[in-house]
Amino acid sequence: QVQLVESGGGLAQAGGSLRLSCAASGRTFSRYAVGWYRQAPGKERALVAGISQSGSVTSYAGSVRGRFTISRDNAKNTVDLQMNSLKADDTANYYCAAASTISSTPDYWGQGTQVTVSS
Repeated sequence: QVQLVESGGGLAQAGGSLRLSCAASGRTFSRYAVGWYRQAPGKERALVAGISQSGSVTSYAGSVRGRFTISRDNAKNTVDLQMNSLKADDTANYYCAAASTISSTPDYWGQGTQVTVSS
């Protein structure tokens, strides 16, 4: 069992930065790939960035590549998402999720954290 709790959301201006953090409980966290997903009103939830169990492989949606960076610290059971050069289109509820691979359907979800970018 893995429990995920996101933090770090809030309000930012376009061009600004935010850092989201996902804290996990459970000794098996390092066995899971982790993804950050987002869902805007009226849109489907979509994968934004993913990271493999060891952190050696990362993947990004085209819309955020070059602006967002995902990282993890298995010793601390955390996965962070650094978001730079924010755009109004980045406004969404952001979720972290744990899965067997980056592209797999997640087994565990956090409750989400809201990110609002003002233009």
